[in-house]
Amino acid sequence: METVANKKIVKGGEFLIKETEAQQVFIPEEFTEEQQMVAQTCQDFLDKEVFTRLDEIDSMKNPELMPTLMDKAGELGLLGTSVPEEYGGFGMNFNTSMLVTEVIGAGHSFAVALSAHTGIGTLPILYYGNEEQKAKYLPKLATGEWKAAYCLTEPDSGSDANSGKTKAILTEDGKYYLINGQKMWITNGGFADVYIVFAKIDNDKNLSAFIVERSFGGITMNEEEKKMGIKGSSTRQVFFNDCKVPVENLLSTRENGFKIAVNILNIGRIKLGAAAIGACKRIINTAVNYANERKQFGISISRFGAIKHKVGEMATRTYVSESAAYRAGQNIEDTINALIANGMPEAEAKLKGVEQFAIECAILKVHGSEVLDYVADEGVQIYGGMGYSAEAPMDRAYRDARINRIFEGTNEINRLLSVDMMLKRAMKGELDLMGPAMAVSKEIMSIPEMGEEEEGLFVAEKKVLRNLKKAILMVAGAAVQKFMLKLSHEQEIIMNIADMVIEVYATESALLRTEKLISQRGEEACAHQKDMTLLYLNDAVDRINTAGKNAINSFAEGDEQRVMLMGLKRFTKIAPINTKDTRRRIADRLIAENKYIF
Repeated sequence: METVANKKIVKGGEFLIKETEAQQVFIPEEFTEEQQMVAQTCQDFLDKEVFTRLDEIDSMKNPELMPTLMDKAGELGLLGTSVPEEYGGFGMNFNTSMLVTEVIGAGHSFAVALSAHTGIGTLPILYYGNEEQKAKYLPKLATGEWKAAYCLTEPDSGSDANSGKTKAILTEDGKYYLINGQKMWITNGGFADVYIVFAKIDNDKNLSAFIVERSFGGITMNEEEKKMGIKGSSTRQVFFNDCKVPVENLLSTRENGFKIAVNILNIGRIKLGAAAIGACKRIINTAVNYANERKQFGISISRFGAIKHKVGEMATRTYVSESAAYRAGQNIEDTINALIANGMPEAEAKLKGVEQFAIECAILKVHGSEVLDYVADEGVQIYGGMGYSAEAPMDRAYRDARINRIFEGTNEINRLLSVDMMLKRAMKGELDLMGPAMAVSKEIMSIPEMGEEEEGLFVAEKKVLRNLKKAILMVAGAAVQKFMLKLSHEQEIIMNIADMVIEVYATESALLRTEKLISQRGEEACAHQKDMTLLYLNDAVDRINTAGKNAINSFAEGDEQRVMLMGLKRFTKIAPINTKDTRRRIADRLIAENKYIF
């Protein structure tokens, strides 16, 4: 990938207190011809092998079908995108792997199987394995000769992963660990050859991780789970009964399993955000096509304002989520490259790069999955009665979308984590939130200054964004002062703050993308992108105002409440736009092209 000249390396979470220049972000329009060819290969595979067999995949009548599809994907190299060339992969950089994930994300159950294999199944070995482990397992995982699964969740440990009860006991001869325990919701469980298994050695406080081959024995499993959606994805409960694992298959060091789980989940979160974008685009294409063909009262329903509202909003939210995903993806890639340049080993640099942007990963998981749910729901509505029929495509799209708000940590957990990580970094001095927060608290007690009007693209909108960030700092700063260490018990308030943070990051990402695109193509050529940016900003201001109001009213009273509400009102002002006409212009473009084209 071509890198941005004179690039500044940014820190995760820094967007809240620093402004970013448009020329410093990566935008999807900058993908090279080679990267677009990789994306097309993924699309061709879905068109030929997956979309033609969706009912067969979901029926699960042929247990060999999904492994066979994985084999075919392996032959094309789609399972080895992140695996280095020396281990039989393509060694693609982070944003290219994100692009692959996005396109494959439209593939329903197949997307889940592939993502579990290439992500949580393969990456723990890539990032934490020793040379012997990498040499043994990565080449077979990259080609698909061996399929992978990830065994973390247990019946009594979901979000609280470290509370797992699966045990590993060293044998008397010191050559093996005997693993005993139960894992549930294991994607690819039914056909995996290799499992990444988390267990506690003896009475350890923290988990350790192991590479377990099915051939080791002592592994049994329940029948396939019956699920609401992603029905073609193999999901099993897996039982380990004196499963004999060689000591050399301990992954990383003892008690490092929880850290492995957390860091791999960070990657899973941003990749899930990318996958949701691919699913959104497919739904929009299908819905727009149907709206153009379906006639009522003698005309296509795509000509009705109510339908245009939906199409315009679906496209806008997708565009915004995509902008944020690739902005963060490139930030991760740049950080990885900078760490490697400073002498850090590549595997460690990749982990540190993602860890640095764990806040953004959580944000993108929430935003992407909720945009997809919105798009899928409106897709059903555009289809009307046919949307509720299992004979039409929206039935599967709607059901399959729902898991994404639960996968990779629920959206509630990710909201709590995004704010918690930001505050912890501030306490460690890694992120200066206190200074800006104190400046905002002084500002709300003063009379607003009337500066000279600046000129230029998005000047007013950038001022709105600066004020939205001030609103977050005001609310979060007051909440921290009020509750101190007990803030963690006020989950509703934290989630209000998280909603504000998510909207700011998403909005700013779209604005930066559009500004950069205009600098490359001119304003007239980017009229619809500008419309989507202004539309999203307009509505984000209202959403931030509501979240801020709910938070303030949850802990402030009297004069403090009154002053903060006045400050919130000041910080959430925006010049009105005609949202109806804006959405119609966006929708008209998609309707004319009969697909999502941005």
